[in-house]
Formats: sequence, structure tokens, C-alpha cells
Amino acid sequence: MHIAFLLPEYPHEKLPKAAGIGTSTKNLLKALIDKGLKITVFTYFQDKQEVFQDGKITIHKIKLRKYPVLTWKLNEGIINKYINNIIKKEQIDVLEVVDWTGISANMNFPIPHVMRLHGSDTYFCHLDARKIKKANYNREYKAYTKADKIIGVSEFVAKKTNILFRQQKDFTVVHNGIFTNDFKPLENNRVQPYHLLYFGTIIRKKGVLELAKTFSIAVEKKPQITLTLLGSDAIDIFEGKSTITLFTNLLSEKAKKQVKFVSQVPYDKVKNFLAEAAVIVLPSFAEALPMTWIEAMASGKALITSNIGWAKEVMIHNKTGYTVNPKNHDEFAHYIIELLENKDKREQFGVNAREVAIEKFDILGAILQKNIKAYKAVLPNNK
Repeated sequence: MHIAFLLPEYPHEKLPKAAGIGTSTKNLLKALIDKGLKITVFTYFQDKQEVFQDGKITIHKIKLRKYPVLTWKLNEGIINKYINNIIKKEQIDVLEVVDWTGISANMNFPIPHVMRLHGSDTYFCHLDARKIKKANYNREYKAYTKADKIIGVSEFVAKKTNILFRQQKDFTVVHNGIFTNDFKPLENNRVQPYHLLYFGTIIRKKGVLELAKTFSIAVEKKPQITLTLLGSDAIDIFEGKSTITLFTNLLSEKAKKQVKFVSQVPYDKVKNFLAEAAVIVLPSFAEALPMTWIEAMASGKALITSNIGWAKEVMIHNKTGYTVNPKNHDEFAHYIIELLENKDKREQFGVNAREVAIEKFDILGAILQKNIKAYKAVLPNNK
């Protein structure tokens, strides 16, 4: 079986920096390749036209053509024509597209196409309580209704997307997966006892501004607590300023001395930061199914996360860590201090978290089989 993917991002040195969609998809592609499937990736709106190999994966960069007017619409046609030529030439069986921006809304393909819900702009605007641009909503709605099959990376994102688009489409839930052996727990002697880690984009929707308030409360009670924020800064969508600047401005004077910012590091280096942390704090307001949570769990770390929507599909409160509303700063700070001061409890939470990660989120287990089954379901005669 030959599967193609139409993606806005993909982790590779020849492509712009990728985030969660790219990382989770690459994990899946590597597992599919190991299973004997053939894989092609189309990345759109790129700086130039190019085809190259990433191991056994063929990557097509499709250049963004700029026009005085109708740039998006004209590029849709160019992308669609290019993909259809490759589909015919390479005998591709199924195409997977993403929900973000509804890139496939005005495209037609000669083969079945599956849409994976990583979270559309409509979805994230809803969670952020922001107004969605009408053009974005219309495009995402059209793309969603045209898809031959829907895969949700969580039940929450699938159900919420149906509600937002006023649909009752059937869907299959296939969680994001990781290679859990890539995140084996490292030596306990590397742990800094009162050290917290947040990792991921430093952006409002990930709850970092609430974390600043929570951390200030925790430091007031335990001045030795430190926090590292690992990830790239983002311009705040409401205030137009650096989120790091907003975060810093919310910290108490004591807390400012206990915080360190580290820019994004290579994916395989994240485990070193995880190893040094006693507790992972991830108070996000807006996710579909967060890779960072799964990676931290596979690393054998106790987590304190938000308790919103998708959280119950990943975390088990009081077993893999704690889940709490990020706006409940006192409660969040209480959990931080409790776990930092109770080594046995946080280590047991870490053991539990890794067990859950292996059971539910290992890409080589049930997740891989569910994906293959979903692709086969849209093939003529299930070939």
C-alpha cells in the first residue's frame, strides 16, 4: 500500500521548523515504513520546488507562487494538479490531509482521502475564545465535509469538530504515538530535586501566563524552586508582544531569579532536559492530543497538567500526576510543592506514567495497526 500525506510542515533540515503536526506524523511514517508501506509526503507553500529523500520517505516541496491577487486560490490549483500527477505516476492508494487551514477544500483527488484532525483554526479559536475568520471557517468546513474518512488524534477533538461544523460525521480515534524507547528514563542522579520543566512553544494557549502566576506562588513558599521553559517564543495574539516578555512581567521579583529560558533544541536533546527535571508542568488550554505530555510520561516523569477536554485521554489524576485547571493557581502551586517534597510519590507517578505511555501511546503497538486499518477501510474492496 502506498500512502501520501499533504502536510503544512515536516521535520527536516531542508524544511522550516516543524511543530506537533510534523513530529507526530513523522513518528507514524517511520512506523509505516518499517511495516513495509510506501510513503510520499507533499509539503506546500515552500520556498522552492524540490524532491528529496528522508530515508525511504519521498518528500515533495511544492513552491508557493505569489500573485498580485488570488494567491491562495491559484496555489490550490497548482498543488492539486501536482499531487494528482504524482498520484497517477507513483500509483498512490490513499492521501491523508490535515484539518488545519482546510488546504484541501477546493481540491479533488482520484483516490480516497482521509483527514486527520490535529486541531483546525476553528477548533483552536473556539478553545482560545477568539473569533474565527469567516474565510478560514468556510475553507475548513468545506475540507472537513469532503473528506472520505475522519481520524481524530483524540475523541475530544473529533467530537468538538463535529459540533463546531454542525456535522455528525463518523470518525475513528487514533491517538498520536511516539517511539517510547526513545524516551526511556535516564539516571535518577541527574534529577535536580526542586526543578520544574515546561517544554513546548511559549505561547498563551499553552497556559504559560497562568504558569507565571502559579510559579510565583510556589516560590514564595519554597524559594529554592527553579523553572526552565524550553521552547521558542511566540508573539502574543492579543497583545502583539513577546510571550516571554508577558510571562516575565507576571513573575514576582523572587520568581524572576528562579526562571531560565532555553530556545528550542533538537528533538533528540529534549530527553536531557526531561532527565534533570523533578516535575513536568504543562498547563495547556488548547490541544488536540499533546505530544509533550506523552513524551514526558514515557520519560518516567510525574506531570502536573491541565484538566481540560483531551486530558482524560492521556493523564490519570493521582496516578500519572495531577490534573488541574490552570487558572486555579493556588491548587496548582500546592501540587507542585507536594510532588517536589515527596520523592517517593513523584517517582511512583513517573513509573505509572511510563506504563500508561507504553500501553496507550507506543507507535509500534495498537496505534500503528489502527492507522493501517483506517487506510484500508477507504480502499475499493479493502484491497
